[in-house]
Amino acid sequence: MKILVAGGAGYIGSHMVKQLFRADHSVVVLDNLSTGFRELARYSELVVGDLADTALLERLFREHRFDGVMHFAAASLVGESMQDPGKYYRNNVADTLNLLEVMVRHEVKHFIFSSTAATFGEPESVPIDEAHPQRPINPYGASKLMVERMLQDFHAAHGLSSVCLRYFNACGADPEGELGECHDPETHLIPLILQAASGRRENITVFGRDYATEDGTCVRDYIHIEDLCSAHALALEALVSGEKQGALAYNLGNGQGYSVQQVVEAVQQVVAEDDFTLEVKEGDRRAGDPAVLVADATLARRELGWQPQYAELDIIIRHAWAWERRMLR
Repeated sequence: MKILVAGGAGYIGSHMVKQLFRADHSVVVLDNLSTGFRELARYSELVVGDLADTALLERLFREHRFDGVMHFAAASLVGESMQDPGKYYRNNVADTLNLLEVMVRHEVKHFIFSSTAATFGEPESVPIDEAHPQRPINPYGASKLMVERMLQDFHAAHGLSSVCLRYFNACGADPEGELGECHDPETHLIPLILQAASGRRENITVFGRDYATEDGTCVRDYIHIEDLCSAHALALEALVSGEKQGALAYNLGNGQGYSVQQVVEAVQQVVAEDDFTLEVKEGDRRAGDPAVLVADATLARRELGWQPQYAELDIIIRHAWAWERRMLR
């Protein structure tokens, strides 16, 4: 197949492109490199540009006969979305609308969308399945939910079939060490702890130890980047083959939560093997941090045949640590 990957030079997109390449698909990446890196798009044809550029999209769709589109290009910082909501509605909603309308004009019918657990808001029950109410509490989650609703309408009006994949905590790195996380600023827990261990950051702060959890720290569901991408590949195959049609959505997680303290301890054990240590500081709770966020991914397992291969926290951390060590070179 020939696939357009929007945002394919970023963390998740670059891992997806490598998986597609290994499966003998042809990939064109469209990325404005605002948060992505040219060197991460090594398994594709890279087009530097923006989804806001409708003329560029029209040219791409005229020059290539795409079998499907995967969309990872979005602003994704919750705190920033609270301070600059306009950026999130422009980037995540308006630009996606541009892409969908070009797809319709060129009769490309298969779309995989990178969504988020932030569409659910404060959890009413755990684990969170697809029937959980979607009440986002920040513009980031609201912008993603708007796209999910647009996709329902585009299927009804134009027959465009889509799969929205709602991530919990994407983490880890390419097992072969070629790709990994390099956000600026970094906001994800595991790379933050590893940077504290490697010396690229002075310390790591644990925000709150008085939550209603076993050790008092927040519990989250961590999903390895390779497992995340394999779900996307399965979803694309299901759409292109005709096995699945409509505007579908699946939650992606391991279904097992780890506390912040457990993650810190697991990192300490891994980095100690290389004679590294880290300093841990204590901080107050952060507003809006639920005690527990864990996914119920039963539907993705049942309907897509998805089976995570790297569910163990130790493996996730070892792959991420290998990437962090590479950053020190």
